[in-house]
Amino acid sequence: MKREIITTSDGSTTIHIPEWNEQYHSKHGAVQEAYHVFIESGLFHFISQFNKTPIQILEIGFGTGLNALITFLEAEKNNLSIDYTGVEAYPVSEKELEQLNYSALFEHEKAGTYFKALHQASWETTHQLTDFFSFEKQQKFFQEIVATQEFDLIYFDAFGARVQPELWEEPIFQKMYNALKPNGILTTYSAKGSAKRAMLSVGFEVEKIPGPPGKREMLRARKA
Repeated sequence: MKREIITTSDGSTTIHIPEWNEQYHSKHGAVQEAYHVFIESGLFHFISQFNKTPIQILEIGFGTGLNALITFLEAEKNNLSIDYTGVEAYPVSEKELEQLNYSALFEHEKAGTYFKALHQASWETTHQLTDFFSFEKQQKFFQEIVATQEFDLIYFDAFGARVQPELWEEPIFQKMYNALKPNGILTTYSAKGSAKRAMLSVGFEVEKIPGPPGKREMLRARKA
């Protein structure tokens, strides 16, 4: 399918798929969405609830690497030890990565270096990128995940249910539930009732919380 680089409302870029009328990140602001949904409502929320390190994070939809980059920067800024795993079935091309402007959006002098390191890291291998940030990319379909009680936090950033409904149904959320440790957290931009019901059906405790710019609500779930 054709893919285009577009600029979102906060000045950050993302990838747009015209055939689906779908973006990798919110058109209302890619960076704003990432911070609100995954950092503030996910990482910082987890830290506020549990005083533990390292924190094991699973990202469902590594995509452009934006969520991983911001987590990397926040880990260094806040002295957090993080083991990060990103799952992606269709990696972004080098040509597309060159057109994304994330490296220039952050004040951190090593943002560009970290962004390149994430994408140049070999797949299926754990890399200790810094003393505080361990990273692995896995190229697979989400349906192939078989982890059991390995993660504290899941960034669920799959394409929306309108274009890939199978990623928002009970079998996937059962895998997510299984992958989390007790009291583990899953956070996602979606607020769909069907997604909430699927989460509840596999055992999650689910809450609706304020969403990022352009979205009134989002979901956050906890493994009971």
